[in-house]
Order: sequence, then structure tokens, then C-alpha cells
Amino acid sequence: MTIINDQTYIKKTLDGDTNAFAFLIERYKDMIFSLALKMLKNREEAEEISQDTFIKAYKNLSKFKGESKFSTWIYKIAYRSCLDSLKKQKEKYHTDPIDEITINKIKGTTSILENIERKERALIIEKCLDKLPQDERSILWFFYFEELSLKEIVEITSFSQANVKVKLHRARKHLLSIVQKNVEPELINHYGRK
Repeated sequence: MTIINDQTYIKKTLDGDTNAFAFLIERYKDMIFSLALKMLKNREEAEEISQDTFIKAYKNLSKFKGESKFSTWIYKIAYRSCLDSLKKQKEKYHTDPIDEITINKIKGTTSILENIERKERALIIEKCLDKLPQDERSILWFFYFEELSLKEIVEITSFSQANVKVKLHRARKHLLSIVQKNVEPELINHYGRK
């Protein structure tokens, strides 16, 4: 039903009803802002990118052919705008080497996280996610938080499906490595005991 409603408002907008686009903005503004905030880590920049995304979407609406969902199309616009902004900032993210992870360490970290209360786990994961490189963080965000399919992620990022799968796998390992290094030893000792 969402797709039908989107198509209805897209058609109305293209037919000259500029107020119809406000419906699409209202529907997708939180989703776009969340993505921008996750990628840029700055509220003001995220707001600016969100506005720019909707301006670009409005100006290019006639190019939307309906071959994908409107949400995927507008996500792609936002994602690319965030990448452009990051390039301008020339921020470099620190990455921890994945090679240091062993299967036992991954299992140990996983069992520790399973024993931490939900709120504490969410805060830890949120902070650790922020330490990932932008492309890994985005792919994990799309897949787990936005529950997008691999096909949708491929369309948004323009990576090949194989590349998305590899990046998703590496991002999971990298996140576990970061969690392991950033969870306080007392927390591990306290919650790690059975």
C-alpha cells in the first residue's frame, strides 16, 4: 500500500501539484535524517543533507521510473550526498585490523554481549558502530537497522552484490573487534561470569 501511495503522490507532484511532494517529505524525512546522522555524526550537517536530498529528489522526480521503491531511490540520493560531504571534510576513520580476531575471541565477545542487559548492549553497539569506517557502518545500518535487502543496498551504494556481501561480513568482524577492545574489562568480568 505504501508503494501505491508513493506512486499516487509522485504522479500528483509531476502533474504540477507541488503540495503533494510534502506527503513524501513527511513520510521519509526521519529515515533520511537518521541515515545522514549515522554517516556524518553531526546534527546540523545531517539536517542540511536531508534538505538537500529532498530538493534533489524533487528536481529529479521525473527521472524516477518506479523500477525500485521510492524509498530506495531517495535513500540512494541521501547516501551519495553524505559521501560527497564526507569527501569534502576529508575525514579519515581509524580502522582496527581484522586479522587479529580469532574464532575464540569472537565467540567470547558474543557470549559476553548476550549477557549484557539490552540497554547497555545497545549503547555499547552504538558507540562501537560509530568507530567503523563509513562504508561498513552504512552497510550494517542498512541491513540490520533499516532491514533493507541486499538488492536494495546494492542499488543505494552502487557496489556489486558480491562486494556488499564481503563488506557486510568484514563489517561484522570489524564490529566484534571494536566491541572487544572497547568494552570495559570490569564489565566483561562482571557479565562474563556464569
